[in-house]
Amino acid sequence: MKKKSNNTQLIRHGNLRSNFNETSESLFLTSGFIYKSAEEAELCFKEKKKKFMYSRFGNPTIEMFQRKLAKIEGAESCWATSTGMAAVFAIFMSQLNTGDRIVSSKALFGSCQYIITKLLPKYGIEVILVDGKNIDAWKKELKKKTKLVFFETPSNPCLELIDIKEVSKIAHKNGAKVIVDNVFATPILQKPIALGADIVMYSATKHIDGQGRVLGGAILGKKKFCDEIIKPFIRNTGPSISPFNAWILLKSLETLELRINQQVKNAQKVVKFLQGHKKIKKVLYPWSKEFPQYKLAKKQMLSGGSIISFELKNQSKMQTFKFLNKLEMINISNNLGDTKSLITHPSTTTHSRLSKSEKTELGISRNLVRLSVGLECSEDIINDIEKGLR
Repeated sequence: MKKKSNNTQLIRHGNLRSNFNETSESLFLTSGFIYKSAEEAELCFKEKKKKFMYSRFGNPTIEMFQRKLAKIEGAESCWATSTGMAAVFAIFMSQLNTGDRIVSSKALFGSCQYIITKLLPKYGIEVILVDGKNIDAWKKELKKKTKLVFFETPSNPCLELIDIKEVSKIAHKNGAKVIVDNVFATPILQKPIALGADIVMYSATKHIDGQGRVLGGAILGKKKFCDEIIKPFIRNTGPSISPFNAWILLKSLETLELRINQQVKNAQKVVKFLQGHKKIKKVLYPWSKEFPQYKLAKKQMLSGGSIISFELKNQSKMQTFKFLNKLEMINISNNLGDTKSLITHPSTTTHSRLSKSEKTELGISRNLVRLSVGLECSEDIINDIEKGLR
């Protein structure tokens, strides 16, 4: 399968057929598995024999999802989790000890920001936040002994980019592991491991499911890391994904590249419309020539993605809400990556916990909205936005 395209790998790789030789991947709704003997059970618990034992430890359906996602990501191994936030927390808590230090970009999803700035310090972990766009800031902070580096690229909601290759070089020189939240880019449009990152995480709830049905997360990296660090943590603390959710995500992977490519085409048309509209103040989209980090976006992403953030020319929350409420087809939702176009007001939803000064620093204004472009006809998406603006 090494020479096959992404789309073929997404459909064909990692499938485990039962003795019935089914066409579609099987859904194994079982909590446990039977041993042939007490001796076999003992060998399994001593990890001297590999076998499915308990669905919190492993399950054929979950295994198929993990194999397929690892293949398309270019990672040696993958562990699925119940949610994206469970993946983030597992990555941190399986590796960090009291006295350790983590350096992170400031531009973070609200829940990631909460874990890093509110929870980790409770365990005596030092947290340093930097302007992720500023390479000199990374160099300065990574001169000190650091355990982990964490960032999103593109970030939520202003699509700030971080140079994965450059930051990884700096981090590795000082002995730190690099974790990348690749949710916005997806494994189709960006390969952090190929650029030097050690660990990649996903909220599979977003583009990977892509149809607003189930929750899920994923952690990807080297086999040794997943087996020796992530596996014991997940087995013993329980943030495991359910076989049903894994099956939904497994089937969704088959259409991931097709969906992403079409969503990108739609997003590009929407960007063009927004940039020429008199009521739009600013449009943020990585592959737009007007984007401040356009050159970096072209260097490390295969396209600009399906997420657009833009500011209306009005300066009030009330006027921005009025625009959102006038939309007829596009739904107001804090989810993203869906086949349906979704829009949200970050300042009062996903990033509402941030202080006024933090929002200002990150560019999250009262008139900023984040649009996740779906699979509807691009003309219908544009017409709905135009009605709202009018």
